[in-house]
Amino acid sequence: MDSTASALDLLAALLTGRAPPSSEGDDHHRRLLALLATSLAVLVGCGVALLVRRSSGSPQAVPAPPLAAKKAREAEEPDPDDGRQRVALFFGTQTGTAEGFAKALAEEAKARYDRAVFKVLDLDDYAAEDQDYEEKLKKENIALFFLATYGDGEPTDNAARFYKWFSEGNEKGEWLSNLRFAVFALGNRQYEHFNKVGKEVDQLLAEQGGKRLVPVGLGDDDQCIEDDFNAWYELLWPELDKLLRAEENSSTAPTPYMAAIPAYRIVFTKPEDEKHINKSFSLSNGHVVYDIQHPCRANVAVRRELHTPASDRSCIHLEFDIAGTSLTYETGDHVGVYAENLTETVEEAEKLLGYSPDTSFSIYADQEDGTPLFGGSLPPPFPSPCTVRVALTRYADLLSSPKKSVLIALAAHASDPKEAERLRHLASPSGKKEYSQWIIASQRSLLEVISEFPSAKPPLGVFFAAIAPRLQPRYYSISSSPRMAPTRIHVTCALACGQTPTGRIHKGVCSTWMKHSTPSEENQECSWAPIFVRQSNFKLPADPTVPIIMVGPGTGLAPFRGFLQERLALKETGVELGRAILFFGCRNRQMDFIYEDELNNFAESGALSELIVAFSREGPTKEYVQHKMAEKAADLWSIISQGGYVYVCGDAKGMARDVHRTLHTIVQEQGSLDSSKTESYVKSLQMDGRYFRDVW
Repeated sequence: MDSTASALDLLAALLTGRAPPSSEGDDHHRRLLALLATSLAVLVGCGVALLVRRSSGSPQAVPAPPLAAKKAREAEEPDPDDGRQRVALFFGTQTGTAEGFAKALAEEAKARYDRAVFKVLDLDDYAAEDQDYEEKLKKENIALFFLATYGDGEPTDNAARFYKWFSEGNEKGEWLSNLRFAVFALGNRQYEHFNKVGKEVDQLLAEQGGKRLVPVGLGDDDQCIEDDFNAWYELLWPELDKLLRAEENSSTAPTPYMAAIPAYRIVFTKPEDEKHINKSFSLSNGHVVYDIQHPCRANVAVRRELHTPASDRSCIHLEFDIAGTSLTYETGDHVGVYAENLTETVEEAEKLLGYSPDTSFSIYADQEDGTPLFGGSLPPPFPSPCTVRVALTRYADLLSSPKKSVLIALAAHASDPKEAERLRHLASPSGKKEYSQWIIASQRSLLEVISEFPSAKPPLGVFFAAIAPRLQPRYYSISSSPRMAPTRIHVTCALACGQTPTGRIHKGVCSTWMKHSTPSEENQECSWAPIFVRQSNFKLPADPTVPIIMVGPGTGLAPFRGFLQERLALKETGVELGRAILFFGCRNRQMDFIYEDELNNFAESGALSELIVAFSREGPTKEYVQHKMAEKAADLWSIISQGGYVYVCGDAKGMARDVHRTLHTIVQEQGSLDSSKTESYVKSLQMDGRYFRDVW
């Protein structure tokens, strides 16, 4: 964003009372806001500014910080010539965990090293243009990277640009010879490409001249990623001591660090102050471009059940109406959906916390004088004023298992000493096994844990900053094509519902919301959700005559329904199409053969050349899509060897692995290749953009 646009955005923020866009904690924005506030006061006076805020129908703007606070923060900025070491902490995050680790380490490091300056940096914000990455990284002496991997070994959205630039530009030689670095990777061992992004960046940094401080840390979210992080940074401290501690202090042990429990500033308000928030909940802030920070309000137009009454499961077809908005999508993209917690879940939280649902409050990440709380490490607060009911419904993740830092925060606010001690034990190294069994293996939710410690009554500021993570959007492969549905985004969603080891019936937040949503075709007072589109590289070949193979059992069919709509629309305009084979799988034709009529129509119209279905519960043995692929081995090899594309969508932990092994076998046997050449061939399919996987 250039300085002119930034200034205009901040002026708009001041006039409307809305928070500035993408307030990632930039001091630059705050300084501009302070100057604009002063100028505006001189020109029109405080009374007019107050009137504008009152008439805007939006939450009041955070007051501009006084000059003293501004100067104090400017003093914290590193002067290149002030002799202090600069340490850059970069994060690539999808849910906030990597960012949280980076900020936590930075806070402790500030307490340990008073002669160094630590900056936590979003990789996407670090460089305005790709070429700026090289110029800026050359100036860094110490850099710590916190990089999450998600999906099929993909970088997070905010690290994608950096990762693409860095992994493709490896012909620069040893240009990072002045850099000392360490990488902590975040992932899940259940996935095939465990921590791929962190591992590759660690290797590339070393290959391009960087000096590795400690081995790459491998965080596993399938177990306790906090323990992995703690083990990694305990190795890191001695190395940082050598670089950052003054020689006269190098022989003394650092002062033990006790992390402060973060908390937002809460101001309780009158109920009438939050009415406009409850009713409008305008999230876009006037932005023309919708994204994860600025989603678009979309009504539910259509909802229908795809399974038959004979099925004991549920799969929902949902259509979001985007007519009249500037939101657009392409075939193969993903839609992010912000859903709401169930009322029964929210009522339980209110009871446990001891707050009335109508309690109204405003939430701030700074002090009254504008000084950021906790060194600016708090995430931007959600829109306020609002009620406790609204905040718990829209913004709090109440059903995930709590991390150890949450237990420590609960312990600090438990009035019963025995409960506090028990919580601290679960969060301690000595309680690692018990934590793993009692919380992780038992899938205990945050609310279940709080209910076990009734004396723990955290204030709202602590609850939203340190205990309840922000409710994250759920992503779905869009199951339509804009050529057929330009004003609708279709979603195909399986209901997540099942019993946990504790006996609790877990109901997926978003799938349950979709299941019970009210479409506009049934009622004008329909359900709606904030949504946004995330671009994907899961696209049809640019040349429609190129043959394709699609593998998508269950809801993995979603993007291929969009593909087939696209192909049908092209065919109806006279475009020649290449061959298309679809492997679909379900349990039973009479229960969960979703979109059966549509698929048959695609086949009859020529948009789909061949539909092959595996029914896992109809015959004497279970039959899956990989078995059907093996039966068509010669045909598939003919398509692949002649330049065809392969697409796989669905479960990453099981189906995608089995399909990958089957593809490997087909290439090896049909192509008469040895194991090494087969591996190279399959990898080249991926590198050449002919083998795509949309997995979760």
